[in-house]
Amino acid sequence: MNEAVVFECFSYAYPKTEPVLNEIEFVVPRGSFTVITGPSGAGKSTICRAMAGIVPNYYGGRSAGRVLVDGEDTAGQRIADLTRFVGLVLDDYESQLVSLTVEEEILFGLYNRGLAPAEALPAMRKALNEVGLTGKEKLRLDELSGGQRQRLAIASVLAYKPDVLVLDEAASALDPEGAESLYRMLDELRRDYNLTVIVVEHELAYVLPYATQMLAVVDGRVAACGALDEAFSALWTKPELRALVPDLWQIKFTMEAYLNRKLGEWRTAAEAAAALQTVLTKGETEEYDQRRTG
Repeated sequence: MNEAVVFECFSYAYPKTEPVLNEIEFVVPRGSFTVITGPSGAGKSTICRAMAGIVPNYYGGRSAGRVLVDGEDTAGQRIADLTRFVGLVLDDYESQLVSLTVEEEILFGLYNRGLAPAEALPAMRKALNEVGLTGKEKLRLDELSGGQRQRLAIASVLAYKPDVLVLDEAASALDPEGAESLYRMLDELRRDYNLTVIVVEHELAYVLPYATQMLAVVDGRVAACGALDEAFSALWTKPELRALVPDLWQIKFTMEAYLNRKLGEWRTAAEAAAALQTVLTKGETEEYDQRRTG
């Protein structure tokens, strides 16, 4: 089975509210790095909760359609059982931290799952090593930086060895360097352990180097879905959705229209510069400059 997560015409409304998701359909391939983007209030966080079974199993409300994780319908399942497949790190990751020290934070969850110390201690050390917190076991949480606390929240989820890791607005409280470091780490974990990574992100420049596919959600509906070129092209064809396309790709599409040729997938500014240098001959460059200044 190549699908890690499947949404089949899934709709959802929280109790006493209008629907926040309407007939959502998309597939997350196993081992992919999928980015979910869209305006605030579009339903992105609800999609994350649905993958973890929190919606509708915890919140209640009204739902239709299905969400399948590892081939199993999440409806009616215990949330604790679903953590075998899906690990969720919330946008307010601080609310997930409940212990005093780093090691206690991870061991708390492992012991609650019935693991003996002989199993839990190696799992704790491995999870901390994966997020770069080895040697911090005895530190109190208030001795950690914000970025380190976020990595600890990720480690506490990774310790359960889920197949799918979901992060809602993972980089919202991080500076650019911290965001780049976080996504680089997540991509390394994905490659090393065939982990499926799903992140909600507004600042797509941080995650472009690693994304394998994109899901854009607007007003509770799928606006675009697929590989980067497919998803961004679909958004670009609709002027009212072009703001969701990252700046680098807005430049790419503009240049493609001018040159009447494809310029490939631009993931970094350096890649974009190299691609343009290769494509534009000296004559084309001079002609472009003349048209721009003339």
